[in-house]
Amino acid sequence: MSGPFLGPDVKDLGAAWIDPSARLFGEVEIHPGASVWCNVVVRAESDRVVIGPRANIQDFVMIHVGAGTGTFVGADCSITHHVTLHGCEIGEACLIGIGATIMDGCRIGAGSIVAGGAFLKEGTVIPPGSIVMGSPGAVTRTRDNTLANRLNAFLYRRNAEAYATGDFRLWSTEGFRAEMAAERARLAAELQAAAPSDRAS
Repeated sequence: MSGPFLGPDVKDLGAAWIDPSARLFGEVEIHPGASVWCNVVVRAESDRVVIGPRANIQDFVMIHVGAGTGTFVGADCSITHHVTLHGCEIGEACLIGIGATIMDGCRIGAGSIVAGGAFLKEGTVIPPGSIVMGSPGAVTRTRDNTLANRLNAFLYRRNAEAYATGDFRLWSTEGFRAEMAAERARLAAELQAAAPSDRAS
């Protein structure tokens, strides 16, 4: 990983894609398959930021640490455009909608969606499989969103791989649409196989 806007403490653990316009400073850890998009800012002066495997941090996201709280983004998450994450924890396979703000000490359970524009005040805890809306943000529905959220993360991982080669039109191709359909089927089978059986033992 190289670039003029990456601080010396940033650790790329392999095969992440980082747009040249991103600015990352302090103790930042980026896992394989993650992508950091245009004009993202990550600052980790007093604690650390971890971006999990295959997570995507989209355009104009701001990630900062809190007073005594780091920021942790789980595997297969999508942190969409203009989101602010501040000293919080995002569980695996979550989607944080456009313009949402998640403050210090918040914990978002796996497989959740936070709607665009939501504001989660300090210390909010969201159970897994939730849909969160409003200001202050609150659970409005319960549903396991893991399949859709992992598929969105796959979409961005493949786009990052394409961008790394100078291909900015992957999503428009028939071949990619077929690839997405195959990935949806694969994920559905994987999640079904992992689900607890309803049959009596």
